[in-house]
Amino acid sequence: MQTYRLAFAAAAALMIFQPAVAQEDRADWPSSMTIGTASQGGTYFIYGTGLAALISQNLGVNASAEVTGGPVQNATLVETGDHQVGLLTMGPAHEAWTGKSELAPGVEHKQLRALFPMYQTPFEAVALQSTGIDDVSKLDGKRVSVGPAGGTAATYWPRFFEVIGVSPNISYAGASDSTGQVKDGLIDGFSFAAGVPISAFSQIAAENPVNIFGFTDEQRDQILEAMPEVSAFDIPADLYPDTPAHGTVAMWNFATASAEMPESLAYEITKLVMENNEAMVQIHAAAAETLPENVGQNSFLPYHPGAVRYFDEAGIEIPDELRP
Repeated sequence: MQTYRLAFAAAAALMIFQPAVAQEDRADWPSSMTIGTASQGGTYFIYGTGLAALISQNLGVNASAEVTGGPVQNATLVETGDHQVGLLTMGPAHEAWTGKSELAPGVEHKQLRALFPMYQTPFEAVALQSTGIDDVSKLDGKRVSVGPAGGTAATYWPRFFEVIGVSPNISYAGASDSTGQVKDGLIDGFSFAAGVPISAFSQIAAENPVNIFGFTDEQRDQILEAMPEVSAFDIPADLYPDTPAHGTVAMWNFATASAEMPESLAYEITKLVMENNEAMVQIHAAAAETLPENVGQNSFLPYHPGAVRYFDEAGIEIPDELRP
């Protein structure tokens, strides 16, 4: 639970005192709310835990983060009303919106609404240096975890492998468990997706000689041609200990809510996050991209009316087709 304590402490240290929300606007607010994240050791869990702390401390709603299988599951939990906020990567979000979710095939998740942009999720892999694995092609025939079932990594890494022509023996586990399995030699590699630096990767790199890598230029070009929902992304050198710069692909993440969330609550959550980037960055460095100007990275999911009200006030344009 170390990551939980760190995220909560970061948020607590930056409690933001905002003007009180008018009491009449709170009449339909829930007393508590749940934010769907992903597995411990991943960025979603840290980000979501810190977000829950900020909401609890500044808006008077008892918000909590819950470990889930990741974006695919989060979309359905928001759609069904089990969770009030879900952190989603836009690839799984689009599949849920159009009824192509692996978890709920044929069910169009039309209650989903965007609140605010989070950050990009790059795809990276890690292996012990002793395995000699330093390229995705060398994962062919190897034992490889792709994170928890239902997560972005578990959904897209098998598709990347297919595009590149690599056939590893795939398993599923959370980020902390998967890096532990790499360390213990139970699997040969761990292919994941999260905001960088990935906490679990940083930890294993600090304790063991590892290779952390993305895709070669040729592999990335193949993926970009086959899958337009991803974009090119470059990891800088030494983001992890003794790790060179490398190229990969990434997807944007957005915080989402149900269309049933009270407009005033969606407005206050969006305002809280968009106007306090320093607090968000203290929760996780990936939140450096949690900025109003990145609302345009969403091209299909309608914004919640409360979020639209905030962005209108801030002078940020929301396209007509994404307005309620």
